[in-house]
Amino acid sequence: MTFDVKLIRRIRKEFPAAEVDPSGRKRAFLDNGAGTLVTRRSSEAEARARVDWSANVGNYFPESKGASDVILEGRKAVADLLRADGPETIVSGESCTSLLFSLSYALSRDFKGDENIVLTGYEHFANINPWAELGGMDLIKEVRFANFHLESGLLDMEHMKSLIDKNTKVVAVTAASNVLGTRSDLVEIGKMAKEAGALFVVDGVHHVAHGPTDVKKLGCDAYVFSGYKLFSRHGSYMYMKPEHIENLNPYKVDPSPKHGPEKWELGTRDQAMFAAIKGAIDYLVWLGDPSSKDVAKPGPQRSGKLKQTMEKIEAYEKDLSRIVLDGYGKILGLRYVPGLTLYGPRDVNVKMGRDPTFAFKLEGLDDHEVSKALWDDYALAVGAEDYYSRVPAQYKTKTMLRATFVHYNTREEVLAFLKALNEIATKKKK
Repeated sequence: MTFDVKLIRRIRKEFPAAEVDPSGRKRAFLDNGAGTLVTRRSSEAEARARVDWSANVGNYFPESKGASDVILEGRKAVADLLRADGPETIVSGESCTSLLFSLSYALSRDFKGDENIVLTGYEHFANINPWAELGGMDLIKEVRFANFHLESGLLDMEHMKSLIDKNTKVVAVTAASNVLGTRSDLVEIGKMAKEAGALFVVDGVHHVAHGPTDVKKLGCDAYVFSGYKLFSRHGSYMYMKPEHIENLNPYKVDPSPKHGPEKWELGTRDQAMFAAIKGAIDYLVWLGDPSSKDVAKPGPQRSGKLKQTMEKIEAYEKDLSRIVLDGYGKILGLRYVPGLTLYGPRDVNVKMGRDPTFAFKLEGLDDHEVSKALWDDYALAVGAEDYYSRVPAQYKTKTMLRATFVHYNTREEVLAFLKALNEIATKKKK
């Protein structure tokens, strides 16, 4: 499978909002880091489950049994996407923030107060406050942040290694910065954590749509991501090793299940959420071989197809990223636009790659004014905020502009984005 023009057209037909916004305006959606567009398969599956399987689980009538089946199938699909052992390792929640708070509180029951938690310096606050909260309650001694190089956006691995010691109980890192696009070397960081006897937790929210994930290869103890960053609806998922699901004690109400992922889930599950994420994963399976009418069986077959799909997505997005950075023809890339400051990796690293997320500023212009101009004058949806990230403060600014591309974005949209920035920069210079 190659992302040729014909396939891109088919992909965009799978996303009802790919071409126009709700007002009917034709535009390019480049705010994917804040939430991707929803695939048709996900929204249709959610609607069916909402109507057909509205009952609670655990009873004998069809609506109840159907809800149980939908939830199980959703867990299986997520497990296959992450190459996890099975549905019994997948916990659902309102958000990744809520899941990480649940995990941090459960772990803290065994802390003595002299422990530390190690994070990267470019974390989203969803992976900061659940751990910092423990310090505020004197359940740990401190949270430590590994530096990243401001010029390159890359993590200082030596500094991270120096922060991990015998009192480190958790190393929690983002798979990729939601502002810089920097990817963390998860394999190496995981080794550091294990050598110290610490748990290894990965925030995969920003990265999950951009490349393959293999929790067993990473050796992580927990991995979280959100459906609305993966072409689906809000609602989040956490892989945990089975021993942690069973041995840790999350906060819960007394009558709720004592074992399995249900032990971690607060309140009645939303069956439509599971239907929606399975619909998005069904789409990714289809994308792996659009000409095939065979339905991949849950388990190794589907997991293998999903891995291939995500590898193809990653390769296509690398090509887009190179154009964003280097430009095309006479259109300058972000590295060369006059008066533009680019934050994060300035190339597509050979070993690590980078996610197609680009944070920047234009000299002398307010971020929100640029965002408004990109929308009003060029029909380009580009954000301007702090993105709930620790990153802007490290550069002594409150906001940054950010464009994030995914596989349904086209080369034409990339060039339109670059052309617009070049024109805005040229007008400012005059």
